[in-house]
Amino acid sequence: MAKLSRIDLQRMKKDGKAVAWVTAYDFPTAQFAEKAGMDMLLVGDSLGMCVYGYEGTIPVTVDQAIMHCEAVRRAAPNTFVIGDMPFLSYQTTNADAVLNAGRFYKEAMVDAVKLEGGIRVCGQIKAIADAGMLIMGHIGLTPQSSGQLGGFKAQGTTADAAISLIRDAEAIQEAGAFSLLVEAVPPEVCRIIRDRLDIPVYSIGAGKYADGQLMICADMLGIFKAFTPKFVKRYADLGDQVVDAFETYVKDVKEVSFPTEAHSYNMISGELEKLNQLLKD
Repeated sequence: MAKLSRIDLQRMKKDGKAVAWVTAYDFPTAQFAEKAGMDMLLVGDSLGMCVYGYEGTIPVTVDQAIMHCEAVRRAAPNTFVIGDMPFLSYQTTNADAVLNAGRFYKEAMVDAVKLEGGIRVCGQIKAIADAGMLIMGHIGLTPQSSGQLGGFKAQGTTADAAISLIRDAEAIQEAGAFSLLVEAVPPEVCRIIRDRLDIPVYSIGAGKYADGQLMICADMLGIFKAFTPKFVKRYADLGDQVVDAFETYVKDVKEVSFPTEAHSYNMISGELEKLNQLLKD
């Protein structure tokens, strides 16, 4: 299949065709996702929790994020890949934002990068876009600033809060972002944002009135068990299946029922006798 472009994604919004995308952090997951026909892949800073076991996304470094982007790019050469810019890789200065975004492009060959925040990061969005790179915005529940938001809570649930999100969305588009991700926001608010913006507006926990949906792969596959957000639909319980498989393996080894002849290599006929004779000599 041919990799989607920015023009394709814009056309899909115009034609009312939803974009399906998930996070991926490693070669196998990205390979499976591309085979399944996924439209886009996000190498999210959620890898901090899902891969490294951090309590949140804050500790993730640019080097870590790029390393995972490289693996995903190799696995999914025909899928639109987005690199998530970690905490403090863009908040300091516009120059830092451009330099770090450029590293994702140069070292991991991503198709776009994403950063969190509204009006306060529009300078960085414009700088990255002006440097010739595709940049996606992210508003609503923004994990990197969850402390300021009072924790991992839904956003835009009051009229005043919703107006603030709408203004953020409009400013992000004006700054030059090619698309926007809205997280943990009421569907009706996401719908207003979608209708007011010309660029694609995607949802993660923001309801069905978006131009596409994002899910965290570890959540939807039942791999991440620490907590499950309300907006997650679990499509598999791989975590439980892995535990069952490991338990069965432990049992087989303890009972010496694995390996069997079917899992072993054999010497060439007659060579064992030669070996035994050599050992006698």
